[in-house]
Amino acid sequence: MPVSHSGPSDPLSIRGAARPTLAGRLRRKDGEPNMLPKQSTVDAWRKLVNKRYDPNTRFLNLESVIDDEIVKKHSLTPPGYGGDSRTAAVIFKLAGQLKPEVQTLSLANNNLSGMHLIYLDRYLPKLRNLSLQGNALKTWRDLDPVGARRDKMKHLRELVLVGTPLRDMEYKNGRGDRYRGEIARRFLALEVLDSEAITQIGFTNDSGPGPTPVVPKPSATTFPFEMGPSFITGVDGVLVSSFLFRFFQLFDTQRGGLLDVYDPQANFSYCCNTNIPARARIENLHNTLPNQRKLLWDLWLNNSGGGSRNLNRPQVSVDKMVEVLHTGPAKIVTAQTALPETKHDVQGAMHKFVVDAFPVPHGQGNALLLTLHGEFMEVRSQGLRSFDRSFILLPAAEGSRAKLAGWDVVILSDQLTIRGYSNSNAWKAGPLLVQAEDKSKSAQKSVEFSVSSLPLIQQQALNTLPEAQKNLALQICAQTRLNVNYAVECLNGNAWDLERATANFEQSLSPHPCLPSISHYTPGHLYSILFKIYTYKHIAAKVSLITPYHPFPKLDYLLLEWHAKVVGEE
Repeated sequence: MPVSHSGPSDPLSIRGAARPTLAGRLRRKDGEPNMLPKQSTVDAWRKLVNKRYDPNTRFLNLESVIDDEIVKKHSLTPPGYGGDSRTAAVIFKLAGQLKPEVQTLSLANNNLSGMHLIYLDRYLPKLRNLSLQGNALKTWRDLDPVGARRDKMKHLRELVLVGTPLRDMEYKNGRGDRYRGEIARRFLALEVLDSEAITQIGFTNDSGPGPTPVVPKPSATTFPFEMGPSFITGVDGVLVSSFLFRFFQLFDTQRGGLLDVYDPQANFSYCCNTNIPARARIENLHNTLPNQRKLLWDLWLNNSGGGSRNLNRPQVSVDKMVEVLHTGPAKIVTAQTALPETKHDVQGAMHKFVVDAFPVPHGQGNALLLTLHGEFMEVRSQGLRSFDRSFILLPAAEGSRAKLAGWDVVILSDQLTIRGYSNSNAWKAGPLLVQAEDKSKSAQKSVEFSVSSLPLIQQQALNTLPEAQKNLALQICAQTRLNVNYAVECLNGNAWDLERATANFEQSLSPHPCLPSISHYTPGHLYSILFKIYTYKHIAAKVSLITPYHPFPKLDYLLLEWHAKVVGEE
């Protein structure tokens, strides 16, 4: 089916997207014009795409485009033969306009590299079968434009890479299994690779889906088991604490001193999770802590030691994964020395850390698995980061370097995860609240208690709000005793986040460090202060914050803060 004609503002014909390159112009005969009009070039590519599309099979055959008569007639410059990614984008967009949608595309034998495939997923996102046979794909990086992220080519079922330098090199070096595994990792929905089926791991249910049972809503407000403190068993706790104190002291001040504690066959790697944790986002830690905005990830992600080894990032190649898995004390210490300087307060603030240690099978005996969660300060920025670190430890043999250096254990494996800061309340010992139930229930009860006490005019104001915002405003009124107008203002200022709004309101009522206690004021003084507040209209307006049924919440702090402002203006 022909493609509709592009209008004058179509992206295909702007910014020289299909403009022939210098190499293409040099290929023309003498006497020909130096450059075809942009729209003429686009029209020529449109003719080629239409001619090569079979709508019955939904197959677009763009193999060996350089040999096509239309290319020769119009002196076009195909991608791979002088044409760049913009030319490829023109072709892919034209293909994306075909009806019915293209399901199978062959780009075989076009001398394409990775840069020519950048726009393929944008214009043909639902492609099911793709042949890149005989193209100039030399490294794994050439596949990044179509298979670097999980949301790219997610409908692709068959891929052909036969005749590419990448595939030929992998098989030549006996890495066929690795090649197939890497392709399967990049294209999660792939079923056929190079005309051979890929093993799929899944679960089947021959009986078919049955009716979904009705599960009663849980009524518990806490989990049946409490959050416990650090868990150490099968080993003397003194050994664990001594190891951690000494290890982090050296890690913070002299990382080269850790050379002796690593086993000759030890492994070390680290990865970074750059996302701000949900808990920290709710508590607004990134904005309230003084130095969090100074934190940078640059030296964590990439440094002279190789950088982060995050296996959840598909764009990381297998070669990179192997490179940043450090084996042996010398390589481990070199990699750790390349990391930014840190400071772990393991002696002064142990409540900010939690430790689990217990024996695990290792060979013919046991090893000790030690896992630590906590925080550290990054020295260069003075900002805080959270971390998780897992060690596998073995007893230090008599006469070994570790034993001679005073270590009771050697490290066999060391894995470190650095992540955005989130405070230690996550592992605070005590009941584990069912968060989705606890706060909403208590808030709902307080709303039901107070809504009937609101004046009629405020109830009318509530009725002008959407239902979701109305419920939040009611909860703010119940918890803070603000009237409806100021409850809405409070929520607006906190992006309608109930927890943030409540927390910021409470913080605004905290005592000023320079103000005396209420005990320093007589009742007469307090009423005098209140009278002054009323005389200053721009300050007195704040009195209307308070709903009639609770006129002076936290009188100790509220009046004193207002008094400080009044005195400052007298």
